[in-house]
Amino acid sequence: MNILYIFAHPEPKSFNSSMKYMAIQTLEEKGNTVRLSDLYSMGFKPVLDQSDFLQRKKEDSLNLFLEQITASKEGTFSKDIMTEMEKVKWADCLIFQFPIFFTGMPAIMKGWLDRVFAAGFAFSPINDRVYENGLLKGKKTMMAISTGAEEDWYSPSGKHGDIRELLKYINHCTFEYVGMEVLDMHLTFGTGKMSVERGDRELKRYRDKLNSLFPDS
Repeated sequence: MNILYIFAHPEPKSFNSSMKYMAIQTLEEKGNTVRLSDLYSMGFKPVLDQSDFLQRKKEDSLNLFLEQITASKEGTFSKDIMTEMEKVKWADCLIFQFPIFFTGMPAIMKGWLDRVFAAGFAFSPINDRVYENGLLKGKKTMMAISTGAEEDWYSPSGKHGDIRELLKYINHCTFEYVGMEVLDMHLTFGTGKMSVERGDRELKRYRDKLNSLFPDS
């Protein structure tokens, strides 16, 4: 299987980075081919704006939907977007790994989705190419997410509320919207105060999850 691993964490020595290295090694040992988009190390531009388009359909005002549709047809997105789109086309599965920042994904990850999952490339509501007819139908995806707070903060009765309730809307309104099959997410809590021993257990738990989702190719 071809797997695109999209990673967003600014610190190369973080626990998240350890998860990333372990995940790629595990997936490759199973016979998969993995490509990595390490967004911080790439310096990926997160802002969707006029510079995303090498040619403009309308110069007097910026209609992002219209410009994305046009660029998808004509292949006139900026080079960084086209590079990531080629990775998505190549991949059978996309894995998104990121820490929770203020109940959501880091801006650089959200910006990747805003810019790469463009209208005309990932979805097209004009002709009902969304959800079960989404343009990325046939591909799989999963999220691997970490939090600084412990799990009890993210429980239904916790201070932050049920994180699974929050994340189901990302899965549905983003990944299922573009036609992808959503695999069971992986959650790692309390990375801000994690001991070495617990970190080892959490890495094993993530490795076991990947082995269960991605059997030998």
